[in-house]
Amino acid sequence: MADSVTENTAKLQLDEETGEMVSKNELRKRLHKRAKKTATATRTTSAVTPPGGASGAVPGTDTGPALSTPDVKGADVPPIDPNAMFTRGFLAEVYKLCPSKEVVTRFPPGVNGYLHLGHLKAIAINFGFARYHIMVVGQSSGTPPANKNRPRTLNIDHQCRFDDTNPDAEKAEFFEAIEDTIRWLGFEPSKITYASDYFQRMYDLAEELIKKGKAYVCHCNETETKLQRGGEDGSTPRYRCEHANQDVETNLTKFCGMRDGEYEPQAAWLRMKQDIENPNPQMWDIAAYRIPKDQKPHYRTGTRWRIYPTYDFAHCLCDSFEGITHSLCSTEFVMSRESYEWLNRLLVGHQPMQREFGRLNLKGTILSKRILRSLIENNLVRGWDDPRLYTLKAIRRRGIPPGALLSFINELGVTTSQTSIEIKRFEQSIRRYLETAVPRLMLVLDPVPVVIEDAEEQELEAALSPKDPQMGSRKLRITKKVYIDRSDFREVDSKDYFRLAPGKTVGLLHMSWPIKAVSFTKDETTGAVMEIRAAYDKSGKKPKTHIHWVSDGSPTAEVRVHRPLFKSDSPKSAVGGFMNDINPDSETILPNALVEPAFFEVKRRAPWPEAEGERSGEVRPESVRFQGMRVGYFAVDSDSSEEKIVLNRIVALKEDSGKTE
Repeated sequence: MADSVTENTAKLQLDEETGEMVSKNELRKRLHKRAKKTATATRTTSAVTPPGGASGAVPGTDTGPALSTPDVKGADVPPIDPNAMFTRGFLAEVYKLCPSKEVVTRFPPGVNGYLHLGHLKAIAINFGFARYHIMVVGQSSGTPPANKNRPRTLNIDHQCRFDDTNPDAEKAEFFEAIEDTIRWLGFEPSKITYASDYFQRMYDLAEELIKKGKAYVCHCNETETKLQRGGEDGSTPRYRCEHANQDVETNLTKFCGMRDGEYEPQAAWLRMKQDIENPNPQMWDIAAYRIPKDQKPHYRTGTRWRIYPTYDFAHCLCDSFEGITHSLCSTEFVMSRESYEWLNRLLVGHQPMQREFGRLNLKGTILSKRILRSLIENNLVRGWDDPRLYTLKAIRRRGIPPGALLSFINELGVTTSQTSIEIKRFEQSIRRYLETAVPRLMLVLDPVPVVIEDAEEQELEAALSPKDPQMGSRKLRITKKVYIDRSDFREVDSKDYFRLAPGKTVGLLHMSWPIKAVSFTKDETTGAVMEIRAAYDKSGKKPKTHIHWVSDGSPTAEVRVHRPLFKSDSPKSAVGGFMNDINPDSETILPNALVEPAFFEVKRRAPWPEAEGERSGEVRPESVRFQGMRVGYFAVDSDSSEEKIVLNRIVALKEDSGKTE
């Protein structure tokens, strides 16, 4: 497996910018292209500066290194403006339709599980939209934002409101994890609120709705309700049940009875009396209040309430209570916009503007909480934070930086169309971000010793990044015995092989002299090469390639290389179900890898990069990131300890070939 990780990256010449080994011709093309790009950038430095300065970033924000995206021919194009999704397209049009001197948005997560990659888009849009308009538009328009004198890191006009209206599915750990994730992404909510803050106020408004003749208590079951709405296929006329004819006093009495526990779960529910002739199903007398099935105590209010408002009832009212200006949600709520505005007009004065953006879906994985729970229960993954999953908790543990996630969303842009992304495109975006954001070390996955017979112990200095001198340098110790990757040695040479073989010369990265293999020994039982003996080749001939190595005494690390958990792009559609689509090779563990000692200096100086929610505070394991030269990008796993280093591969150094490693 270690052989396959390095096989495709061990070419002829080291590309200093990417850390890849490529052919001479390929390197020549890349250098020419970069020189041309630099010349073009120099000629265009007098272009108009975007809001927020030359980088285009909103003051007080940091989305990390700007992305360069390839065009159809693979050439680089200029970096993406980190505020592009707010300055043009769908979100720019939304603001034009509803301009505001002080934009107020909210992110209203349900609290029945951990956030996943799909939620990332909603977080980035809702928090970012308010932050951009209060800090850039508010200033450039000549209207000082309300938070002018506050620290830039505190954004006072975007909120997190927990939709805690379903106590049967809610847990304290979900509340804590959601709040922690938002801050990790670099957003500090102006305030954190809960739908439960308004339970009494919403109950009072529900009674007001009944008094207006716009709500009634219904006792119909699910089958009866479907018939009232036109049947399974909508082919029969829609009609209201007999409960819709109850007078106001009867409905008030029954609603109080629901509140006081006089009805069993599902025996009664409050319906809004809307317009069943309307073609929009969200106007067909949808639910306003229900009696939860399990009657579990609420996380915040305990057993005070026996009935709870539905999302359709609570969401619009809470938005109005909190003065939300732009209620931005995904397109699954397009039809809900009419009922949202209908209810607000009837009961409250403030009418937020609801607009819907296309959801983000990821091919080749599953985000369903129910299915993820079954994977965990069947021990197919370690938990909600297993690096093979795409919960934000798992993505974080895998080592993907928050800035890379925000850059990925900005790169995609925002439209009303659903976005379905392949995993390889997501990983390519992360790879581009990491290329300039993390230091470089040498990591040998499957080590075999090489004794350099004429070597003398010495120390040399090497840059942590050829792209960023500010990262500084680290010490490399040359020892008589070094370790190379087993895949970098072949017992029998061939013309198309450019690494180490008997009688062949190869360069060692950063070393002055290449080495020539003299002999090797094998294990008589297994046939595995146990030791290679070599000597410096001081003939002056330039080696055709360089390989990575680590010195004797380097720390051991357990390396976990993850590949997609499922074999197909659509696991839920797989023959026999998603369980039959599990990739048995989704995780490979290499227990005896060696990483150069400078790892401890990189760990001491973490986080890498220092951006978003990792900018200050406690440094978690996944904040220790580096490029393993010729191998991939890696981060420390939470299973690490002072005695044992455990690393996760974040992404490969370049796109996986697709073969099993």
